[in-house]
Amino acid sequence: MTIDDGAEPGGLGERERAVLAVERRSWPGPGAKERAVREQLGLSPTRYYQLLNALLDDPRALAHDPVTVNRLRRVRAEKEQRR
Repeated sequence: MTIDDGAEPGGLGERERAVLAVERRSWPGPGAKERAVREQLGLSPTRYYQLLNALLDDPRALAHDPVTVNRLRRVRAEKEQRR
């Protein structure tokens, strides 16, 4: 899966790394994260979450930021289990 051409060989692209960086941060209140996604990444929240979900299944993302990816995988699994 390649989201952005700014990838290092065998690594994540610039946009992919930026998406993970947004998830690494804590956000002060409702709407702050979505506003940052629009302003910093130029993505709609819907597109952002599509890219993020794809990243969670990408072994390159896990190698780049295992703490964030594993945390988000757990959150996703819990949500799926509740359905």
